[in-house]
Amino acid sequence: MRKIPLSVLAVILLILTAFNSCDDKKVEKKTIAFGPYLQNMSDDRVTICWTTKDGTATLKDAKGRIDTVNSYRMHKTIVARLEGNTTYNYDILNDGSDDGKGMFTTFPDKAQPFRFCVLGDTRSNHDIHQRIVNRIIDEKPLFVVNTGDLVGNGNSMNDWEHFFEINKELIRNVPYFSVLGNHEKDSENYYNFFSLPGNERYYFFSVGNALFVILDMEGPDYNTPEYLHGEAREKFWNEIGKPYLVKEKKWLENVLTLNKGADFIFVFFHPTFYSIKKSRLSGAKERRKFWGDIFERHHVQAVFNGHDHYYHHAKHGKTNYIVTAGGGAGLYNTDAPQPETVFYKKINHYMTVDVGMEKAEIRAIDIDGNLLEKIVVDKIQ
Repeated sequence: MRKIPLSVLAVILLILTAFNSCDDKKVEKKTIAFGPYLQNMSDDRVTICWTTKDGTATLKDAKGRIDTVNSYRMHKTIVARLEGNTTYNYDILNDGSDDGKGMFTTFPDKAQPFRFCVLGDTRSNHDIHQRIVNRIIDEKPLFVVNTGDLVGNGNSMNDWEHFFEINKELIRNVPYFSVLGNHEKDSENYYNFFSLPGNERYYFFSVGNALFVILDMEGPDYNTPEYLHGEAREKFWNEIGKPYLVKEKKWLENVLTLNKGADFIFVFFHPTFYSIKKSRLSGAKERRKFWGDIFERHHVQAVFNGHDHYYHHAKHGKTNYIVTAGGGAGLYNTDAPQPETVFYKKINHYMTVDVGMEKAEIRAIDIDGNLLEKIVVDKIQ
């Protein structure tokens, strides 16, 4: 069948599709709680998500203190057969209001310049998070990637309410790709709210001449029992946690090999590959030991991490390792610069990346709009 015809702006009439079965008439009458927001964009499709409030649970403790927790019903619709590099308007309510309206531009179906933004560790200090989101909106990116720790506690609905309120004007028009951080806690909320490619834990997508790979360094939430010590604790990790990462590493090797025609490769995961925080040096060293030279061997130009709340640029071989975790969480002291360190600063910030035909320009920008650093990388030869 033919694609939706190319036009200046096409208004898409959407069919409500809920994750959970429900009466369509009841859904239509409910007010949108979060959204609409854009997920899983490509050059010919997009997923539009939104939620409606579904109920409230009341909790009362022994001291008589009362708290309430809201529950939500998640909805999504996949719109396909779109034209690449085309702007569309959409409306999921069609009730005359602006509540269900948004706009998006599909990814290009051929190599051409585009911009994306990166931020991370947005889990606290909501005023800082909001200021950075406002700046990203002004950057007019094609899409955004968050390097993890989107919220303080992935199991807390209150935290997600803050997240969606802060991001509502960004994500209704700009696709939002996310990385699992330790603070997401492998929560069911995360998988309910987001609709990401692949298995949603680790995945890849392409835009024009660039490959984007998102990795999960946290793994399933199997907390090591406190009663395990010594060899028993190590055995638990080797039998439960490590096999997950071994499987993921094999997947990554395959993805990078199959996509060797890409001109640019960008990789994202939460914990740092090169830390400059003393208490986290050993963890970063273990990660480098496990993953080895996989990024440099496959000519990855930039790896973006979160977790350590500052800006840090390290370089090993031709691969740039960038810690961008200044999205709102309390900043960390930078007390252990490494031999690979190029530049660092304890500051709230975000990143813009302009991908061109021959080069990509990566910029770190502070919360006031000042340029911290510019990194230029050539396309893979």
